[in-house]
Amino acid sequence: MKTSTFITSVAFGITMLLSSNANAQKFPDLDKSPMDMASYPNDYKDSAKLVRIIYSRPQLKGRELSTLIPEGKVWRTGANEAAEITFYKDMKLGDTKIKAGAYTLFLLPEKNACTVIISKDLNVWGSYTYKDANDVARLSIPVTEGTDSLEAFSMVFTKADKGVVLNMGWDKTRIAIPFME
Repeated sequence: MKTSTFITSVAFGITMLLSSNANAQKFPDLDKSPMDMASYPNDYKDSAKLVRIIYSRPQLKGRELSTLIPEGKVWRTGANEAAEITFYKDMKLGDTKIKAGAYTLFLLPEKNACTVIISKDLNVWGSYTYKDANDVARLSIPVTEGTDSLEAFSMVFTKADKGVVLNMGWDKTRIAIPFME
């Protein structure tokens, strides 16, 4: 009986220790720019993905897009950490081949165009430490205007001939980045 009482006491002590640690945890509030993900194929049931991007979704909140994403300055493509794009097979951006793997996606806004930058840097906060020496691919693409204004920065992949297009939108600004197989 003494062994049984001892085991019960130890089990009770461990339970109390674990539950007091769980109650002592401080969890952060929800992020103001929630993290999101887009992938292709878009169907969550299809595990044979071609590409996936993880990014945070900043909101306009009455601010001007030109102050949030100034021309001539590299942007992290979202909020918080720079957007991370993963290719599950070799792809091309323009004429540049990108090997399968994880990369960071930056944008360089210009007057009527935007330079898309794929960088080998990972786990990057913002674009403060961006180094062009780590670029894997660059492509200048036109910027267009949509009819509807989007409050939150958004991304979605669509099918294209021989690849996919990463569509980005915020306010009325639209960008379509072609990735070819």
